[in-house]
Amino acid sequence: MRISTIQAFNNGVQGLQRNYANVTRTQEQISTGNRILTPADDPVASVRLLQLEQQQNVLNQYKDNLTAAKNSLTQEEVTLNSVNTVLQRVRELAVQAGNGALSQADRQSIAAELGEREDELLSLMNTRNARGEYLFAGFQGKTQPFVRQADGSYSYAGDEGQRKLQVASSLDLAISDSGKKIFENVVNAGRLDAAFTATPPGSGLAVSAPLVQDEVAFSGTPPFPAAGVEIVFGNPDAGSYQVFEIGAAAPAPVLGSGKLDSDPSKSDKLVFRGVAIQFDGVAVGGETIQVTADPTRQKQGILSTIATLRTALESSTDTPAGNLQLRDAVALSLTNLDHGMTTVDGVRGEIGARLNIVESTQTDNEGVSLVNQGVQADLRELDYAEALSRLSFQSIILEAAQQSYVKISSLNLFNQLR
Repeated sequence: MRISTIQAFNNGVQGLQRNYANVTRTQEQISTGNRILTPADDPVASVRLLQLEQQQNVLNQYKDNLTAAKNSLTQEEVTLNSVNTVLQRVRELAVQAGNGALSQADRQSIAAELGEREDELLSLMNTRNARGEYLFAGFQGKTQPFVRQADGSYSYAGDEGQRKLQVASSLDLAISDSGKKIFENVVNAGRLDAAFTATPPGSGLAVSAPLVQDEVAFSGTPPFPAAGVEIVFGNPDAGSYQVFEIGAAAPAPVLGSGKLDSDPSKSDKLVFRGVAIQFDGVAVGGETIQVTADPTRQKQGILSTIATLRTALESSTDTPAGNLQLRDAVALSLTNLDHGMTTVDGVRGEIGARLNIVESTQTDNEGVSLVNQGVQADLRELDYAEALSRLSFQSIILEAAQQSYVKISSLNLFNQLR
């Protein structure tokens, strides 16, 4: 086969370039520590690495979301803990206010502290997070949720939304709670009305507003009648009473019965299926009390409960009637405060459960991330022992190619004719 001079030179140069490229590539692998420098080095591994990098980016975003969720839930839990502390103090003041030996000045002093606690609670309910958004406004983070009106009542300006963050591939975690759910939708123990009539008029019996003091008994088996009940005095004597369901077909069955104390200085309490009514004075017979539900008073806010008690203390008088009104106001406030604290504690329990989910999800996320990084390392990182051995071998080949090229390039027909 005839080989031209230019062909010999080209073959030699191509061989040198190829061997030099191999050595250079191995040196670059060693300097970077990566086996794959371009997708052409290992197309299958390159595609797999791209997928793993995308997965790692998603895991990093989940990690950031978990941190944000933990911070938000921790702040909410701390705030609700402060709310619970305030409510405990308010309850202590309510119990103290129920002491019949207190003077009007003492009651005014308690009312003054209740006003301060009311302001403190309002401030806690309008807490902002690190981004300047209101914590308990639902989706309306820029709107102040709780507003005091000119008449002293309170309104909720937020919504019932619950902000969420995706912390795993199929897990959205709630990081906030609506203020309406926590502070407004509290069961109202005073949601029943009592209509008192006496036949003939002139009865000396005084009847308090009905108080739902036992929610379990109220909605248990049998529950308090939905239509309400009617309490009738006079059978078999003036102080005896019977309880009937309103609207029941005649003859209406007797649901309960009892008798009041004949001493007018003593107070009697009727408790029927979780509902308590205080009686003062003496019944003469013919009195009728109809107890029915008021659908507009099923819920009451915590701030409204405190404001109602404060107003009752401020306006109370040192008279028997004033003392009875204050007694009923204190009893209602204590029950509603207990309901409010139960609601707050329930939400705190939910927050604790979410924080547990955050911790377990963080652990899972870190485990998956470590596995991901390990697989990436196996696919991308270089085996230094193999690479150094290969570099030594390639260097020998390059040196041999260089030496052979020098010898072959010096071969010339005219050198033989000298």
